[in-house]
Amino acid sequence: MAADVGGTEVEGPEPQPDRVLVARLVAGEPEGLAEAYRRYAGLVFGLSRRVLNDEALAEDVTQEVFVFLWQHPDRFDPGRGSLRNWLGLLAHHRSVDRVRAESRRVTRDARSAVDQPLPSEIDDCLNATWLSDRVRHALDQLAPEQREAIELAYFGDRTYRQVAIELGLPEGTVKSRMRGALRRLDTLLRADLSEEAPAWS
Repeated sequence: MAADVGGTEVEGPEPQPDRVLVARLVAGEPEGLAEAYRRYAGLVFGLSRRVLNDEALAEDVTQEVFVFLWQHPDRFDPGRGSLRNWLGLLAHHRSVDRVRAESRRVTRDARSAVDQPLPSEIDDCLNATWLSDRVRHALDQLAPEQREAIELAYFGDRTYRQVAIELGLPEGTVKSRMRGALRRLDTLLRADLSEEAPAWS
């Protein structure tokens, strides 16, 4: 008796012992693989489908198991059990590996989806970039000495005193320059920001 992949029993000659069948595989006889497939494909497919709950994946695993048998028949050790049990074990292991791989893929896709910025976050980022460009444009219109003092204080995170020391100027002069720069920036940015911010969506 032999079983096809669907599990249907068909009449056939008395099956060869495992050692003979494996010897044919080791000798590279395709007929040996065909015989092993006829004899055990139903078992391998059934075990795989039970673990995976998916016929297409079970068919893939069945193919993988018999490809492995064809490529590595010497891995079978008759002293540790029958060929039927060994192929069933291979089917189980490969099916479990498929389940784990699918679980990792789902987890990875879920994390990727979480990491994707939301539309509102994209809008915020683009608006911040647009505003930064407007500030930089306004800074470029300041007198060089005003821009220097502002950049040291606000972008360099320095105090009035530190700016004065770095520029070699009296602290009062630095304060005066920065007050003038801030008034100028207020005028420039007020004109820019009174226009409608760009719509990114």
